[in-house]
Amino acid sequence: MSMKNYLVYNLLIDAARKHPKNFAIHEDSGSLTFEELLGEVEKLKTILLTEGIQPGMGVGVMARNSSHFIIAVFAVLGCGAGVMPVSHQLKQPEIEEILDVARLHAIIDDQSGVIPPVSFSKEVDVVKTKLRIGFSEISKDEIFASHVEAPAFIRFTSGTTGRSKGVVIGNQSVLERISAANMSLQLNEKSNVVWVLPMAYHFVVSIVLYIKVGAAITIVPNFLAKSVIEMTNRFKGIMLYASPMQIRLLSADIGQEKMNSLQKIISTSSGISPEISKQFQKRFGIVVHQAFGIIEVGLPIINTEQGEEFLDAVGYALPDYDVQVLSEDNTILQRNTVGKLAIKGPGMFDAYLEPAILRQEILINGYFLSNDYAIIDDSGMIRIVGRGKSMINISGNKVFAEEVEQVLESHSSIEKALVKGVSHPLMGQIIQADVVLSENSEIDIEEVLTYCRKRLSTFKIPQSVRVVKELRMTKTGKVARG
Repeated sequence: MSMKNYLVYNLLIDAARKHPKNFAIHEDSGSLTFEELLGEVEKLKTILLTEGIQPGMGVGVMARNSSHFIIAVFAVLGCGAGVMPVSHQLKQPEIEEILDVARLHAIIDDQSGVIPPVSFSKEVDVVKTKLRIGFSEISKDEIFASHVEAPAFIRFTSGTTGRSKGVVIGNQSVLERISAANMSLQLNEKSNVVWVLPMAYHFVVSIVLYIKVGAAITIVPNFLAKSVIEMTNRFKGIMLYASPMQIRLLSADIGQEKMNSLQKIISTSSGISPEISKQFQKRFGIVVHQAFGIIEVGLPIINTEQGEEFLDAVGYALPDYDVQVLSEDNTILQRNTVGKLAIKGPGMFDAYLEPAILRQEILINGYFLSNDYAIIDDSGMIRIVGRGKSMINISGNKVFAEEVEQVLESHSSIEKALVKGVSHPLMGQIIQADVVLSENSEIDIEEVLTYCRKRLSTFKIPQSVRVVKELRMTKTGKVARG
């Protein structure tokens, strides 16, 4: 098997050699140095090899955010196998589908979720936690993602519409995308990143990058603002990488304690409203920077330069990336024109898993089309205006659901909103909004519509607003459409 199978794993070996006594992970229960982290990985790797994990196999790692999640992933990579990070919050049918579609040979889990439908062969102690190793019925002779050279990771897209796709990323592609991302992030062995996002969905261009540069990872045990503030201050975190929901929870904190060590906060996974960014800055005195990440490409766009001036923008393309907007016939559009977001650069995914489609078959003139619509101004600043599947046509006027949702969610009584188009005999479509109220809140529908009228063009105002108890969410925490 090619040495390319071990490229990502070797990043940990190199970090432990360069920074053996530096802290790699901080948790509420204790810390691990890079030397200790590698030691734990090597112990588990030896057990996995003995159990039969080998190059050509695919292994799921299902665990909560923790040091043992990181240990298990790198142990699998150290066996030369491909790994699929799996959320411990998945239900039994979802786990069964993953095993069926991804054709995983084995699953390692920390017993914090449902019991995977596999035959368990061993239970091992890893950092005060018992991990189970279980094997599926897939033959060891069946090569995992055989159409990709040295696959490192597979992750299913969030599936906001339709069936999610298995995205396969090779070892070489992982190295390319984390190097490109760090040209903007500028992380090093003195950095300490505060971690609150689900590792199952944010691992490749984040956790792997932190390991590569020798940065410490402070793992917050839950989403509570109090916990994030406490862990950041205890371990002097300098960067917080979070979702808009988590930033909103922090901005709503009624305490007075600051996070004085924090130098940068990056919002990712979906757009964040300028109002929430302003609330966070008022509470903590730190500007929120947006970033645009996508599993097929990595982290090609970050707004680290003008986050305060352009709160609604995802930023500039990183140096190694070429970002354009395309017309419906895939020609490059002039600046200040809305079009399909297209990205070209290093570290792209290698293939989709099922059906097996190579990257080259997907790209348009070398560009990956993200299904987002965007606008790029004369300076190169990029704004995402909406998703292709979320576009609503009101008498010929295009409305992106995300824009209306941001306005609704900036209302003090609304926690979450889902906007969609419904058929209308005269208008083509009209806008309907379902909203979940904040705790202990009530709303007057007419007052909400007046609130929207002050912030949106007439054709963008919902014709119907319904209060619902909950919205269906994707596995990555986004509102599910369709």
